[in-house]
Amino acid sequence: QVQLVESGGGLVQPGGSLRLSCAASGSIVSIDGMGWYRQAPGKQRELVAVISTTGSTNYADSVKGRFTISRDNAKNAVYLQMNSLKPEDTAVYYCYGKVLPGWPRDAYDSWGQGTQVTVSS
Repeated sequence: QVQLVESGGGLVQPGGSLRLSCAASGSIVSIDGMGWYRQAPGKQRELVAVISTTGSTNYADSVKGRFTISRDNAKNAVYLQMNSLKPEDTAVYYCYGKVLPGWPRDAYDSWGQGTQVTVSS
């Protein structure tokens, strides 16, 4: 099984920036779509951004123009550059990847353990 591990979270002031990283460990496999989700206390997990293997991206309306998702296919890694951070961005951020293990095994969803992002003055 592939494990996704996030890093880069922390405490930042409003208007500041953070860069989240997520890398796959374990057996070398192909990963299709990757993305970032977040969950604030008392709220449901929501999509932040996704990126395809070809670089196509989609963002939640709340982060458009502020966040940028990117990936390195050779490293099976995905990144999230977060600029102009707001207090409402405070949440645990989770990395996601659709793992393609190859026949006869089916594709499956893999999730990171989460990294805390806190935006506060």
